[in-house]
Amino acid sequence: MKLCMVVDDSSVIRKVARRILEGMEFKIVEAEDGEDALVACRRELPDAILLDWNMPKMDGYEFLKALRRLPGGDRPKVVFCTTENDVAHIARALHAGANEYIMKPFDKEIVEAKFQEVGLI
Repeated sequence: MKLCMVVDDSSVIRKVARRILEGMEFKIVEAEDGEDALVACRRELPDAILLDWNMPKMDGYEFLKALRRLPGGDRPKVVFCTTENDVAHIARALHAGANEYIMKPFDKEIVEAKFQEVGLI
């Protein structure tokens, strides 16, 4: 079973994402900010990360840059999931190493399509 980390400061978003991803046969771990996510990734790198942009302590962009510097940190497929929808944010995310980008609000079909595009399902 593949492991997916959901990183979002909103417990509601984490719950919705968990329900969708468990339905796609993923084991889920959660983090409420980039710092917690980085600590978890140092213990065990997930196969996939669904990542919010705007969070306290460490935002998604800073987390992604730190993740990609970890040993093996190039392996997880990272899908940004955020309300930031301008081209500059999307370009920054992709340049930092994101594999895909999803806009909030999202649904099961969008998540499945993006995870399929990056080869996770």
